[in-house]
Amino acid sequence: MSAGERAGKPHVIRALVADDQAVVRTGFVNLLATQEDIEVVAEAEDGVRAVLAARETRPDLALLDIRMPHKNGIEAAREILAASGGATKVLMLTTFGLDEYVYDALAAGAGGFLLKDATFPELLHAVRVVASGNALLSPEITKRLIAEFVHARGSRLPVPAAGDLTARETEVLTLIARGLSNTEIAERLTITDHTVKTHINRLFAKLELRDRAQAVIVAYELGLVRAGRESGVRYR
Repeated sequence: MSAGERAGKPHVIRALVADDQAVVRTGFVNLLATQEDIEVVAEAEDGVRAVLAARETRPDLALLDIRMPHKNGIEAAREILAASGGATKVLMLTTFGLDEYVYDALAAGAGGFLLKDATFPELLHAVRVVASGNALLSPEITKRLIAEFVHARGSRLPVPAAGDLTARETEVLTLIARGLSNTEIAERLTITDHTVKTHINRLFAKLELRDRAQAVIVAYELGLVRAGRESGVRYR
């Protein structure tokens, strides 16, 4: 815990904003600047500059437009995540709920998605959730993502056989894909939060996953849950 946190001050999220549309980029920067717990440390107008800025400033969060010139947001996300060892979290900006690159961005390690017409509260919520290391997928994006991409285009992530997981790990993975938090999983399975974290760490290691967003994809690819009414991933 930092000295600031011990003194009761909130942890400040250091953010990078990258979008080739100056009006959109400036709008996000100005909105984030109104918050005491968020500091915009860099801006970029394309993917190449976003990667360079991330290396120089080492932000906690990179807010990246998916479609940018020279290097798109997905390529930039891969490089930023690799260079930071996952320390920098990635929140993708998309114009449409069913952007053709949404699946690829998840596979690259993005922690969540935000529509460009999101409200101010939605923007702040998304930044804080993803910066904290959690996944953020709206029910609409999740259902479309799974229905249109995972099954239609085939697997993009290396998915091991379901037998590589224990029965309990499989159960935990299924509940993650249905949108349950660690506390909710603990209550459902009548185990402690610590035990849930242990199972999650083990199944993440076996499946080589970065975060809950990728866990959702794998759960669907393994057939543990189905698109449609069973989809339950939600904003948290």
